[in-house]
Amino acid sequence: MKEKNLLAELAAYLFSHSDKETGRTPSERELAEHFGVSRGQIREALAILEAMRIVERRAKSGIYIDTKQASVEAMALFARAGLPLDPIQIYETVELRKIHEIKAAELACSRATEENFERLREILKASEERIAAGEGLAREDREFHLEIVRATKNSVFHNVCSVYYMMGEQRLPIYFNDPERSVRSHAEHIQIYEALLRRDGNLAQALMSAHLQGAESYWKGLIEGHGEEPQSPTLERA
Repeated sequence: MKEKNLLAELAAYLFSHSDKETGRTPSERELAEHFGVSRGQIREALAILEAMRIVERRAKSGIYIDTKQASVEAMALFARAGLPLDPIQIYETVELRKIHEIKAAELACSRATEENFERLREILKASEERIAAGEGLAREDREFHLEIVRATKNSVFHNVCSVYYMMGEQRLPIYFNDPERSVRSHAEHIQIYEALLRRDGNLAQALMSAHLQGAESYWKGLIEGHGEEPQSPTLERA
């Protein structure tokens, strides 16, 4: 079993098979038997999950699930595994994403190459085709924003922002189910692209800030109970 698959499946299994009162999970031996791998592989996977603050290994006591202090990478792993995410944590992450992407728009204005602009044009064209076909822009939205981050020429910046979109992988299609939201988002993308093309950093930042306000409001609505509920599988803890 590949390491990434084991991590996601192990996280899902621990979450669904931990004691709901204590958070205690099955032992290393039980986990190794369940996944058909060695205890050493389980130990290595648990070390990664512990670094992500998903589990805590207590000497002479066992393994305990703890998602309250989970890292951003851990929440991305939860999303990939189909685990329920805490809306408040996601909202806080959206706030952080907004800060990063506003800065990315500014940096892209001075660093973007013709290759970046060509890719943005391709994404905008694909978006037009999606809208004409009555489809949502989940994929194109992610690609547009990450291409702007890529244009900063900072690979660490891109890796960090990619995590945010991993977390929203199940949510974005729901967000873009509304045709008006797709149309509005596409129009705002065009404005941002034009600001980038003019190398106008102040305008690009302002447009990106206004654009991301929609996602921020959406998650705030979910927290307050007036947004659409996620349509991804959730696992109840045994």
